[in-house]
Amino acid sequence: MKKIVILGSTGSVGRQALQVIDEFPHEFKIVGLAAGANVQLLAEQVEKYRPQYASIGSEEDTVLLKHLIKGKVEIFNGEKGLVELAKLKDIDLILIAVSGITGLLPTLTALENKITVALANKETMVTAGSLVMEKAKEHGTAIIPVDSEHSALFQCLEKENITAIEKLILTASGGPFLKATREELSNVSPQMALQHPNWRMGAKITVDCAGLINKGLEIMEAHWLFDVPYEKIEVVVHPQSIIHSMVQYQDGSVLAQLGSPDMRIPIQYAFTYPQRLANSFPHLDFYQLREISFQKPDFTKFPGLALAIRAGKIGGTMPTVFNGANEEAVALFLKGCIRFIDIPQIIEKVMIQHQTLANFQVSDILEIDHWARLKAQEVIAD
Repeated sequence: MKKIVILGSTGSVGRQALQVIDEFPHEFKIVGLAAGANVQLLAEQVEKYRPQYASIGSEEDTVLLKHLIKGKVEIFNGEKGLVELAKLKDIDLILIAVSGITGLLPTLTALENKITVALANKETMVTAGSLVMEKAKEHGTAIIPVDSEHSALFQCLEKENITAIEKLILTASGGPFLKATREELSNVSPQMALQHPNWRMGAKITVDCAGLINKGLEIMEAHWLFDVPYEKIEVVVHPQSIIHSMVQYQDGSVLAQLGSPDMRIPIQYAFTYPQRLANSFPHLDFYQLREISFQKPDFTKFPGLALAIRAGKIGGTMPTVFNGANEEAVALFLKGCIRFIDIPQIIEKVMIQHQTLANFQVSDILEIDHWARLKAQEVIAD
């Protein structure tokens, strides 16, 4: 049995990962589960999967979790708890499915401990891609991408033809506002932004998708994961979300990975890699496909995408600033404090105030992330 730890087990990806586990009860064993604040659901998961370890966001919730759980389970809490789970011995794979920069330290810890990382947290690569890839190389530890787009690229890249790559093509659904006008975007509510046409995800990533900012984060992640320059990474809007991404080679060949818009498929591939096991999830039926279409992204209507590419090309700590300012702005939008179209404006104002560092350590990343969030709040206050 493959022993697995899931960080972010009560979130969208975490819950779907447990559905994958349910498909293969004799293939996987859950050793540890971690959640942020959903104590009740985590307690239910612990009761069902009987892990040896669990972690919750706060000390207060630890007390409640202990009351809800029957049996012997060692409980950690906070960000330190995530790191403790990433240190466990005899673990085969850890799924990093927490949101935001919270995933950075446990990812680095797991890599140091030679635990294969199934990465569903793009902010880790955005803020510290160079450090993460250096750590993976140093310890010979594998990183298997879980995002549908990066899983697709991972599956389409031919190791013997890496130098023959012409470009990586990331597909984007376009989100709920693909056909909206700029004027209509100024009146978008959080409820409207959370209505993604194809995918069911957490609130933060869904808002990112609505403004194509998520695709900008994915460009930065792909740059580090696959060691491909930004000039060779392209975005194409594909509203049906059937082609998850493509690799175009110098001879004109394009390899694409297709499938239903179901996150359980890339999650399962990360868990079973390099094997492919039969499952009961809905499979793609080409006779039901009425259309597969493509178009260029509108950088004017969705300026956050261009900002993300700019941050990536500047490099150093600028992606950290972009990410921190975006996380803060999205949180404020979801609370109704700012407009949807204010998000990229806030990010740009914070980026302008930052002098990027070319060389940095984890402590610098965490400090600059905190700075970017505070600056985002100051921009709003002004």
